[in-house]
Amino acid sequence: MPVVDRDFVIKRGQWVDKIKPLEKIGLGLSDNIIRQISGFKQEPDWMLKRRLQAFRIFKQKKYPQWGPDLSKLNFNKICYYSRINYSSQSTWANIPSPVKKTFERLGVPKLEAAVLAGSGLQYDSEIVYQALQADLKKIGVIFLSMEQGLRQYPKLVKKYFGQVVPARDNKLAALNSAVWSGGSFIYVPPGLKVSKPLQAYFRLNARNLGQFERTLIIADKNSELEYIEGCTAPYFNVDSLHAAVVEIVVEAGAKVRYTTVQNWSTSVYNLVTKRALVKRNAYMEWLDGNFGSRVTMKYPSIILSQPGAKGKIVSLAVAGKGQVIETGAKAIHLAPLTSSQIISKSIALAKGRTNYRGLLKITPAANNSRSSVCCDALLLSPQARSDSYPKVDVKNQKVHLEHEASVARLSQEQLIYLQSRGFSKSEAVNLIVNGFVAPVRQALPAEFAIELEKLLDLEMEEAVG
Repeated sequence: MPVVDRDFVIKRGQWVDKIKPLEKIGLGLSDNIIRQISGFKQEPDWMLKRRLQAFRIFKQKKYPQWGPDLSKLNFNKICYYSRINYSSQSTWANIPSPVKKTFERLGVPKLEAAVLAGSGLQYDSEIVYQALQADLKKIGVIFLSMEQGLRQYPKLVKKYFGQVVPARDNKLAALNSAVWSGGSFIYVPPGLKVSKPLQAYFRLNARNLGQFERTLIIADKNSELEYIEGCTAPYFNVDSLHAAVVEIVVEAGAKVRYTTVQNWSTSVYNLVTKRALVKRNAYMEWLDGNFGSRVTMKYPSIILSQPGAKGKIVSLAVAGKGQVIETGAKAIHLAPLTSSQIISKSIALAKGRTNYRGLLKITPAANNSRSSVCCDALLLSPQARSDSYPKVDVKNQKVHLEHEASVARLSQEQLIYLQSRGFSKSEAVNLIVNGFVAPVRQALPAEFAIELEKLLDLEMEEAVG
C-alpha cells in the first residue's frame, strides 16, 4: 500500500514495535494448541472440527517436490497465535497508542481519509481496527474481520469457507485452515459497485511468529469491488512465517480487482495460496507486487468456471541477496468463451533469484477460449539468477494461445548511452528498471504506482550504491 512517511520507505517498515502481547501461546503445534486458538475466538463446533481435520491433513501432506527449498523451515519453532488486544476497534482513537503510532507511521489514516472506502488493520494474529463507510453499511456491504464474519454471518461463512481453497489443496493451505487468525470477510450485494477500494494492512511484529490470515471475498451478481492489501515485518535473526489463504467468489457479471504490495523483511517465509472462482461473464484481476522475504511462493489463480468468464494476473517480483522469490500464475479454463491474460515481470539483483512458475490449463469443454502469457526477467548482476517453469496443458484444439518469455541482463550499451546524456549510473539503472516494469505500474491505481516506484528506488539504491 502507499506510504506517506519517507522514513518508512528507507527502513522498509522493518523497525520493531516494543509492544507486549496480552495473549500468546508457546512454540509448536498440536491439537491442544488448535483448541486453544478456537477457544480464544469462541468459535462454533463446526469450525473447530474443520481446524482439527485440517491439522491431520497438514501432518500427512508433504512439501511440494518442486520450488524453493523449505527444509530449514521448522514448524516446531513457530508461535501460532499472539494478540495485543481483546477486541477489534471501529474508531481510530480507541486503538492502543503504540499500535496507532505504528500505523500512523505507515501512513494508514491519511490514506483512509483520502482514497479508501474502508480499512482493516491486522497486528500479529488479530485485527485491531476495522472501519467501513456508513453509507456502504446501509446498503448491505459487509466488511469485517473473519472472526466477526463468522460470529455475525455463520451460515454465509460456512457455505463458502474452504470451497475455493480446501484444506487438502496443499500443505500450507492445510496449515492455514488449522490455525487461521484474522483476515477479511467481505460481501458485496448484487448490482452494487463499490467506488472506492477497501484495504487491509498486515503487520507482523513478534519474533518466531506465524501470521495466518484468512480472507474470504464474495462479489454477488453484477457487483464491483477493489481490494488492496499491504504487509511489513521487522527483521529478526530467526525465521517468521506468513502463510495466508485468499478465497474469492466472483458471481455472474461481477468484477473484482485484488492488489497486493508485500514488503516483508528477509527473515520471513512468505507462502501464500490465492485463488478466485470466476463465473459467467465475470472478471477477476490480480495485481501482485513482491518485495522482501527470504522465500516467497505465491501463484495467484483464476478458475474460469462458466462461459464468458475472464481473468488477468499481473505480477512483479524483486529478489536481492539471499532471497528466492518464486511467483507466477495459474489460469484454468473450464468453460467455453473464457479468456485469461498473464503478465509477469521479475528483477534479480546481487545474488538474488527469481522464478516464474505458471500453469495454463484448457479443458476439452473450453471451446473458443483465449489466453496470453508473457513472463520477462531482468538480471542486474552477474551473480543473479532467474528461471522460468511454465506448464501449458491444452486439451482443446479450438482455442487461441500466445506465450512469450525473455531473460535479459542489464544492457551496458543503454547505461553508457544514458550516462553520456548526463544521467548518473544509479539514475540510468532506475530509468531502465522503470521502463521494464511499466506494464505493472500502469495497471496499478495511481497512489499505489507511486509506492511501487518508491520501493523499486530503494531496491536499486541498495543494488548500485
